[in-house]
Amino acid sequence: MAGRQYIRRPILLCGLLAIAGCGLSIPTDPSGTLEDVSGGTLRVGVTESGEWVQLTPGQEPAGIEPDLVRKFASTRDAQPQWTQGSEHELAEDLKNGELDLVIGGLASDTPWSKHAGMTRPYAESTDERGKTIKHVMLVPQGENAFLLALDKFLLDRGAP
Repeated sequence: MAGRQYIRRPILLCGLLAIAGCGLSIPTDPSGTLEDVSGGTLRVGVTESGEWVQLTPGQEPAGIEPDLVRKFASTRDAQPQWTQGSEHELAEDLKNGELDLVIGGLASDTPWSKHAGMTRPYAESTDERGKTIKHVMLVPQGENAFLLALDKFLLDRGAP
């Protein structure tokens, strides 16, 4: 049994070296979201949600999350482009590749998690019943490099 272990390790090592030699980077974005956003436009879906997102006609979104998005976009040399809608509309737009990010005071138990990737919870609040809400943002499913960059930003910023 021990002999098999000595055979498996070199095979595993060769496989990892082969992958590294091919220029494969992990994590990846199958649709290239992080690359597209960097130096370009960050397409953000917003839905109103108390202190998290406030929407006023004719003005850019305000609140905790739009401020975070602007700061994140600046780290990628990107400009946010805002799209307002309901959670349902925005989740569909995200799923169909029309948005890069959705914000709106979303909770970690959002039903949209089946159709989107989620950041790690980066902030907590308490609802009117005393329940703790862990807040997340939604990204396109499978766009792991973009998700990792956003998660790292939120962690490093010590988001609220």
